Amino acid sequence: MKPIHVAAGVIRDVRGRILLARRTQGRDLAGRWEFPGGKVEQGETPEQALQRELQEELGIDATVGEAIIAVPQHAPKALTLDVYEIKSYRGAPRGLDGQALAWVPPDKLAQYPMPPADGPVVAALRQPDRLLITPEPGDADRWLQSLQSAVTRHDIRCVQLRAPVFASAHPDAWRALAGQASTWLREQDIDCWINGDAAFAREFGIGLHLRSSQLASAHDDFNGMRLAASCHSVAELEAAAGLGCAFTLLGPVRETRSHPGVAGIGWGAFREMRAHVPVLPVYALGGMESEDVAIARRNGAQGVAAIRAFWSV
Repeated sequence: MKPIHVAAGVIRDVRGRILLARRTQGRDLAGRWEFPGGKVEQGETPEQALQRELQEELGIDATVGEAIIAVPQHAPKALTLDVYEIKSYRGAPRGLDGQALAWVPPDKLAQYPMPPADGPVVAALRQPDRLLITPEPGDADRWLQSLQSAVTRHDIRCVQLRAPVFASAHPDAWRALAGQASTWLREQDIDCWINGDAAFAREFGIGLHLRSSQLASAHDDFNGMRLAASCHSVAELEAAAGLGCAFTLLGPVRETRSHPGVAGIGWGAFREMRAHVPVLPVYALGGMESEDVAIARRNGAQGVAAIRAFWSV
């Protein structure tokens, strides 16, 4: 069945609050809150459909701005949700279909129960669109300096500390180095995650990024922890969602320098897998560059995750 095409808008007031509309009785997912909009009709662009829907539902004349994210979803209903910033509008929004409206501060959006496809929209508005993964260290001081330079140069707000080879060969040295890094990152108010090491995550009070091989571990092992995960299949995405992960990495999308000659899954497969678990924010991984954020967003991603694209030497 061809997915339903829906366009929605992020409407802000002068205080920066965002408008949500509550789904009325008799509709699917009645009572949940969503970003205002509606179906794209035949012959319309998403922008035209959004202007029409906002006039019909809210009584406003809207100017549609830049695209934020396009979220594909297979279930409970097959759809694609295209979301745009509303640059400006004339008129006062009113619930012309009897729907309740709420102006919500951005940091409160997650408190409102929403349809699955709206979850990644909240993440796109609130969370970073670039995630830095650290490379293997050589010289410890130079590695720390490169980390600080990368964060500053690329305005990185989320970092995964990862060095499996070094950590296996020099566990104490890696623990000391990662400890220094996590302390500095938290002082800069940067979201920090450690790859695979639950004990380290608990000790330093940071997030635990699960390897795909850890997704089958007993859930009790991670009670009370902030979790993220690396995934390579729909089954792993579903396992990450079941664990309550804050986000996942999915790929490799393209061939990578570490695995030359091995083709990535491509954007089509990325979008298809992502559509099976629409509620999770998902970063595209593998051969990504900073300039790929826009195409990643068009395929349902929160943004991109990378090592070399962001690391400064």
